[in-house]
Amino acid sequence: MNELIFLVEEAPESGYIARALGESIFTEADDLEALHQQVRDAVHCHFDEGKAPRIIRLHFTREEVITL
Repeated sequence: MNELIFLVEEAPESGYIARALGESIFTEADDLEALHQQVRDAVHCHFDEGKAPRIIRLHFTREEVITL
């Protein structure tokens, strides 16, 4: 595996929630800098030495509700 994609959403209370697609990896952080570090740490903990992907892609989504 060369690449791992995380779906990143804004947390309801504040900050960010990130979930890996295809792997059981989940993390959260208060700001983007902390999120980058938390994602790296989570990936290192999840994979054995030398098995982690070379690229981590963060895909940000945002949901908005509007009324008519």
